[in-house]
Amino acid sequence: MVGMGIRSRIYDSVLADHLGSQRQMAMVCGPRQVGKTTTCRLLADVYLNWDNGDDRALILRGPAAVAERLGLQQLRASPATILFDELHKFSRWKQFLKGFFDTYAGQTRILITGSSRMDVYRRGGDSLMGRYLLYHMHPFTVAEVVRQDLPDPDRIIRDPHAISEDDFSALRTHGGYPEPFVKRDIRFTRRWRALRTQQLLREDVRDMTRIQQLDQLETLAALLSARSGRQLIYSNLAAEIQTSVDTVRRWIATLCHLQMGFLVRPWFKNVSRSLRKEPKWFLRDWSGIDDPGSQAETFVACHLLKAVEGWTDLGLGTFSLAYLRDKEQREVDFVVVRDGKPWFLVEVKCNHDTLSPALKYYQDRLKAPFAFQVLLDADFVKADCFAVNHQPLVVPARTFLSQLL
Repeated sequence: MVGMGIRSRIYDSVLADHLGSQRQMAMVCGPRQVGKTTTCRLLADVYLNWDNGDDRALILRGPAAVAERLGLQQLRASPATILFDELHKFSRWKQFLKGFFDTYAGQTRILITGSSRMDVYRRGGDSLMGRYLLYHMHPFTVAEVVRQDLPDPDRIIRDPHAISEDDFSALRTHGGYPEPFVKRDIRFTRRWRALRTQQLLREDVRDMTRIQQLDQLETLAALLSARSGRQLIYSNLAAEIQTSVDTVRRWIATLCHLQMGFLVRPWFKNVSRSLRKEPKWFLRDWSGIDDPGSQAETFVACHLLKAVEGWTDLGLGTFSLAYLRDKEQREVDFVVVRDGKPWFLVEVKCNHDTLSPALKYYQDRLKAPFAFQVLLDADFVKADCFAVNHQPLVVPARTFLSQLL
């Protein structure tokens, strides 16, 4: 469905599967305006929003009052589903959920959404451990545009499926966040992007942190916005904004928690070595990146992050995303690691089809089954990228990305 309507999402299937098969609460986290509330409301019988005064008063009356609102005293053919939105703003939200779940888990299914801060607040003394499963929601990607069903647990890589030229162009130009992607109006996209950044840097930072130097933080954010896909040199950034290296590290960690961007670290078998090396920074919204090479790499990075987090959330294994670089400056943009072992390598180009020698070098040394040079501007080819292994392959982004999540 194109235009102003609501598009189906893979998270409809993810959460419907959870509600039908799991007793735990589903905690849905993700960037601001990624569509968490819209998706979850379609699945809920009752929606309670902490920002709504009437809903807040009901929640403050306790679990029994909420259970009465749900009608749990009535015989039902299936458990009722309740959605709590922005509940983390309640100072005793964990205590409330623990009590509600422990009392009524057999009669109800619980969805919890909030801003990107939900994942941060969740970490502080996790008294809900064992009572919830976490799901990361991401913007639209090529694979989600062309299909919204869940991957087969026995073969998580999908068959290739062509995306329309209009949809692919819209993803590149407007990004994958639902509202600008569906609206496809460049003036709206620019205004939406500016407002989202302002809300993130002012409102979310104010609510979640004690950072006072907002002007310096905004300067750092502007520098990072122009450097998506580049390795971070913390000392250089600290000098540019006139603060300490430790402060820059903390502020970048905050911007990652607020999901303005994310870090991709170099891959080593020794995890401590990886943590000591400088990471690469990527924006979560590639639509505003001017440099074609940086936009292409960020576009693919966001697709890969969604895949590794989604596969992990679905219980299909433990996946992570990293990059490769050695002292001789041989580099591959990404490596997807599956259950601790390199699974496939990805080098991103706009239209250069001569294979990077680093792909073969690293594939041989890491024994990764697959290695791809992904071309953003190449036409779709209806062939399985993962049918050929143990040798690097040049593949179109339209084909490769359609096989992910």
